[in-house]
Amino acid sequence: MSEIVRPPASLVARLRALTPARVALGRTGVSQQTIDLLDFQRAHAQARDAVHARLEASSLAAELSAITDGQVLRLHSAAKDRATYLQRPDLGRRLDDGSRASLRSGEWDLSLIVADGLSAIAVERHAPQLLRELLPRLEGWRLAPLVIVGQGRVAIGDEIGLALGAQLSVVLIGERPGLSSPDSMGAYITWNSGPGRTDAERNCISNIRPGGLSYTQAAAQLNFYLTEARRCQLTGVGLKEGSQFLHEGS
Repeated sequence: MSEIVRPPASLVARLRALTPARVALGRTGVSQQTIDLLDFQRAHAQARDAVHARLEASSLAAELSAITDGQVLRLHSAAKDRATYLQRPDLGRRLDDGSRASLRSGEWDLSLIVADGLSAIAVERHAPQLLRELLPRLEGWRLAPLVIVGQGRVAIGDEIGLALGAQLSVVLIGERPGLSSPDSMGAYITWNSGPGRTDAERNCISNIRPGGLSYTQAAAQLNFYLTEARRCQLTGVGLKEGSQFLHEGS
């Protein structure tokens, strides 16, 4: 049997300072150390809990209303409960009848939508903080009433944006939990929302959380994409930071 070569402790410390990933784990014989196994099981349980967590929509709506100083609409997808939502992704992409009937079209530049996605705790923790950074950058924008959606997926923003008559929609949503990030939030930006939009027609800012992309960085990126999307009248693969399209102003 070949000898196991262990990296120097100084190298392990440097690697672990750069990433939350499980690198250079110790061994007891040919097995993992108990402490590392327990840490993995804890992280797996946190990820599972995040997927099944229920969005506290009332408290989130109250907090967001105070931040935006405006109306907050509470909607729900066609997935009636969490079990249905996880088994039927298609139902999470469209509104239920009551929510659809409550929306009124207006002349809005932007619709901001908060959906629980696969981690309700992500939007509860990070959406208010991000909006505090973002809203001051949107002076002069005509903002539709902020929307909170229970059991929602990214594409539900297409139906909402179209119903509200907004040129752009941004969906802040809990991302699929990982073993080092059960509370990661993403932001999906779509120009001219409507049925049939694909992921290639959106821009995504991912891993918004204190251990990932900071609120200030995410707000700056969102402001960039929103400004350029309105100028170029598109989002998606044609709208990238530093792309030839943006430099040429085509």
